[in-house]
Amino acid sequence: MATDIEIARKANKKPIQEIGAKLGIPTEHLLPFGHDKAKVSDAFIKSLEGKPDGKLILVTAINPTPAGEGKTTTTVGLGDGLNKIGKKAAICIREASLGPCFGMKGGAAGGGYAQVVPMEEMNLHFTGDFHAITSAHNLLSAMIDNHIYWGNALQIDQRRIVWRRVMDMNDRALRQITASLGGVANGFPTEAGFDITVASEVMAILCLATDLDDLEKRLGDIIVAYTRERKPIYCRDIKADGAMTVLLAQAMQPNIVQTLENNPAFVHGGPFANIAHGCNSVIATKTALKLADYVVTEAGFGADLGAEKFMNIKCRKAGLKPDAVVIVATVRAMKMNGGIARADLGAENVDAVKAGCANLGRHIENMKKFGVPAIVGINHFVTDTDAEIAAMKEYCASVGAEAILNTHWANGGDGITETAKKIVELAEGGTAAYKPLYPDEMGLFEKIQTVAKQIYRAETVTADKKILDQLKLWEEAGYGKLPVCMAKTQYSFTTDPNQRGAPTGFDLPIREVRLSAGAGFIVAICGEIMTMPGLPRVPSAEAIKFNDAGEIEGLF
Repeated sequence: MATDIEIARKANKKPIQEIGAKLGIPTEHLLPFGHDKAKVSDAFIKSLEGKPDGKLILVTAINPTPAGEGKTTTTVGLGDGLNKIGKKAAICIREASLGPCFGMKGGAAGGGYAQVVPMEEMNLHFTGDFHAITSAHNLLSAMIDNHIYWGNALQIDQRRIVWRRVMDMNDRALRQITASLGGVANGFPTEAGFDITVASEVMAILCLATDLDDLEKRLGDIIVAYTRERKPIYCRDIKADGAMTVLLAQAMQPNIVQTLENNPAFVHGGPFANIAHGCNSVIATKTALKLADYVVTEAGFGADLGAEKFMNIKCRKAGLKPDAVVIVATVRAMKMNGGIARADLGAENVDAVKAGCANLGRHIENMKKFGVPAIVGINHFVTDTDAEIAAMKEYCASVGAEAILNTHWANGGDGITETAKKIVELAEGGTAAYKPLYPDEMGLFEKIQTVAKQIYRAETVTADKKILDQLKLWEEAGYGKLPVCMAKTQYSFTTDPNQRGAPTGFDLPIREVRLSAGAGFIVAICGEIMTMPGLPRVPSAEAIKFNDAGEIEGLF
């Protein structure tokens, strides 16, 4: 069997104008980046207002394990599968960050015969969106420092600057720094730090904004600092919002590429789900819904993070109503949740599969709370045995969910048509009654508790008085109706990444809270989660290079 990279290199790509034509996008409304990728014009998107929406399908997963789940692969495969059965379908996924590409995770474009191409470009710079976000974010940082340098007319308290810098790379040395050393000409020495670009509020804003006017307003709403009297200073006070919007204008336009089966794929935006809201852009999703009868999108990491934020933040803010959910799981991951070491996953172990299914069951229960029908997609590996697959299906049936085996990695769209037909049945059945987990009017700490207890199954949520007082102040300032965005490890329902399965009765510590006033949510940082990751002992970057044929190796 060919490897992912070998399959991607042999892709029979069509000109991007042909892909756009499948959705009725005229050539003049495609801004091409080479022959195989393009941006969709703002004017064309505005012309779609008033058209009916297609059906929205969410692909989510169990908590990720080193055994692999294949959520993006399933998203791509399902889009191809829907097209195989005669439906007009498009997919919407996120762009890849350079951080995980050069760190631990590697590329993010699907796998096997369910991939989006051009794979190399998607994982390396793509159309420059992340660079634009990084530049816009850091322009604001520079303008804050410059304002203070030239007299500080706004009376910013340097100890209360809350706007950090960003870069799209894992670099732990920059988490906390001292800036402006070297004398009077360099400004006033101050404590500062960096987050990764995907954790930037600018990234969240770009992914939630509906157009350029909304983008500029949201950018202006960013709180960057406070005065000694605790009065908030906004981005618009620094007068950076206009220039930031100009920098982001092209980045706001969704990118369109294609699957290996030449079906349309929108790849736009990229907030991580463990430190941000984990969904592709609202503008890409809404555009796709106007152009296709079925739109398949994914939300990052396990359903406790990505799907929860998709339902409670993205759908709430954008007025979206999903019609069906696919929860991706693998036999291998069930065995790992059942206590089997990665090296031993190839041997049949039905008991371990049954023991590990509790994690899957928790996610099935959680999805039901949002009122959207869900099925389980078993992503097939060649080492899976009939008995292990049967055990998974039996477990799912016992908790009221149908599980379907998919072979899209090996067979492309043909390997997932059964799931595609079931999704059509669910979406057309009209049983979806989407509702968020909590109302806008609920208190901020109560919202945090609701997610922690109903989704994670924590027994208690602990936060010191400083955090509780901060949440109360934000409520008094008019931010009480915002949803909460939980920053937590993706590997467990708890804050301990090593605690697999479906634990209960644990404590969830809230270490810090941040107000993202422009994006429109409160970030609750739980446990030891980092908003600037570090590189692993052996980073993926060590294996990335050109081979003798001039091809890039190591991205997959």
